[in-house]
Amino acid sequence: METSLNINFAGIELKNPVLTASGTFGYGYELSDLIPLSELGGIVTKTITLEPQEGNLQPRIAEVESGILNTIGLQNIGVKAFIKGPLKRLSKIGIPVIVSIAGARVSEYIKIAKILSMQNGVSAIELNLSCPNLKKKIICHDLCLVSEIVRGVKDISKVPVIAKLSPLVTDIVEIAMAAQNSGVDGVTLANTYPAMAIDVETFKSKLSTVKGGISGSCIKPMSVRCVYDAYQSIKVPIIGCGGIMTGEDAVEFILAGATVVSVGSSSLISPKNLVKIICGIENILKRKNVNSVKDIIGIVNRSLV
Repeated sequence: METSLNINFAGIELKNPVLTASGTFGYGYELSDLIPLSELGGIVTKTITLEPQEGNLQPRIAEVESGILNTIGLQNIGVKAFIKGPLKRLSKIGIPVIVSIAGARVSEYIKIAKILSMQNGVSAIELNLSCPNLKKKIICHDLCLVSEIVRGVKDISKVPVIAKLSPLVTDIVEIAMAAQNSGVDGVTLANTYPAMAIDVETFKSKLSTVKGGISGSCIKPMSVRCVYDAYQSIKVPIIGCGGIMTGEDAVEFILAGATVVSVGSSSLISPKNLVKIICGIENILKRKNVNSVKDIIGIVNRSLV
């Protein structure tokens, strides 16, 4: 039987439901010699800020059991340089490009979004409201601030707006609802979880900032729960992420309520895993006699038969 992986996310047509996760795939074109990027559903770039940022000091990555700790600190070349360089290269790949952005204040989010939404090649903007690696509180901890940023960006954006939310909140549904009620077109659930690791030989933290964000297979069950809980209450589509290493993992997120998924740590281990995950999803659907990936979104409590 013919199985379709085509999916529409917030008005964006994707050939399959697998995206790269922000912060794990560079600007989106660097690995073009290793995998055929045109086979992906879309690319989510690393987070872009108004001005260039150097990021945190080394060491800022550490391997831990079943995961990776990072404290990159939003290192990037700034929005103007991004438009002149990476965006031009991305627009030639032929798949949707979602640009992740962050700002130190509401006005910066709005300014970056206004600049990007006028550029060819930008399919959507993802608001990074949940980075745990900065020396300030996570935006998601302030519902009013989340609403202010979403409303401000939506007022000027000519492309869909997605809010990437933190799992480190009392109620993921509350923050997802706040974003939805402010006009967001979709949400990404969820960012990394704050964590730390200590070197027992040096008696020092393995990261320069002591704490960072953990990603990888160890966080998958918690992230699936975030997607499931939010799906019960919100109407906007969800990008599920957090520990997706295989096609089975991706399907688990979709069954919980994600329309599409974004893959991070797995692509760091091997960029080819992205293509393997796409094939894995298709193989599961064929084995279960499912005509379209759309048919299994959020049906964890219902039989496929």
